[in-house]
Amino acid sequence: MKKTVFSFFFTCLGILISFSQNTNKDILYFPPLNNNEWETITMEETHWKTSEVEPLLNYIESKGTKAFIILKDGKIALEWYGNGADSNSVLPWYSAAKTLAAFTIGIAQNEGYLSIEDPSNNYLRKGWSSLTESQESKITVKHHLSMTTGLDYTVMNKNCTLPRCLTYKNAPGSFWYYHNAGYTKTHNIVAGAVKQSFESYFNEKLRDKIGMQGEWKRLGYAKPFYSNARSMARFGLLNLNKGIWNNTPILKDPEYFSAMVNTSQNQNESYGYLWWLNGKESYRLPGLTKKFDSKLIPNAPDDLIAGLGKNDQKLYVVPSKNIVVVRMGDKAKKTRFGPSNFDNELWEKLNKLID
Repeated sequence: MKKTVFSFFFTCLGILISFSQNTNKDILYFPPLNNNEWETITMEETHWKTSEVEPLLNYIESKGTKAFIILKDGKIALEWYGNGADSNSVLPWYSAAKTLAAFTIGIAQNEGYLSIEDPSNNYLRKGWSSLTESQESKITVKHHLSMTTGLDYTVMNKNCTLPRCLTYKNAPGSFWYYHNAGYTKTHNIVAGAVKQSFESYFNEKLRDKIGMQGEWKRLGYAKPFYSNARSMARFGLLNLNKGIWNNTPILKDPEYFSAMVNTSQNQNESYGYLWWLNGKESYRLPGLTKKFDSKLIPNAPDDLIAGLGKNDQKLYVVPSKNIVVVRMGDKAKKTRFGPSNFDNELWEKLNKLID
């Protein structure tokens, strides 16, 4: 009798879990892959405050914005271009593109090419840093994803990926610092694991699967991604649906996806695998070692996850509201890094529209 009751209970629980996992997918719209069509949703249908649209657009235009998109349930609720840009403009993601690399590593792991628990020197060429072989062997792929490699962040050029620039400072996993060079090496990790260029693997496994456009371009030691705004919106929509495009899983590992968008280490609660996380009790910022006891973006929903790039490139994904927000353009505030006080200002304006 007990077995029957427990069997019935777990069957019902399984149905409920399955329903909760599919609910979002069932109401989300996905644009076609091979053309520029994208369904829209009116302000009346969203039940948002129409009177707040013009103040929001005036604000973003005054802040150097070139492209701005809000998706609701996957449909375009608001799309605006200005300051010399239009829908065809190719714009940089800067560090917001780190999220693309994190997603690609998840695909490579799911396909059996790598494990994020492995030492990264399994996939990088010998002597990729100035560390000893023993020191290198303690740095895992996960440390690169979580900004905890322990590489020296006091070097003159934190973007430099030459071995002479990559020296030891802390034990891997013991200290969080936003070190761009450690991130940039994730491209080489993927390439070494899959035995083809990072770009070609990314294009095949992610970009082309969801109808994105764009390419990675060399900029000094870094290689940012450039695309139109709708391509960023497509990637946001993919992550809103937990790595599934319409009915097609792009990232077939729910466990990795969950880890990617949750706290990845115990030094910066607001950082996952190259994603920024809101709603945590504290955060650290690029270029600083200080911890701030506050939410990353106090005005934004707690479940927001974000790709944040230099000059205020913003990709916000908010499951509780079923929205994606894209902002691309020139820097809005006097800041060089990803998170900025513009985030909080922008969400003050957005809340007036969507609340």
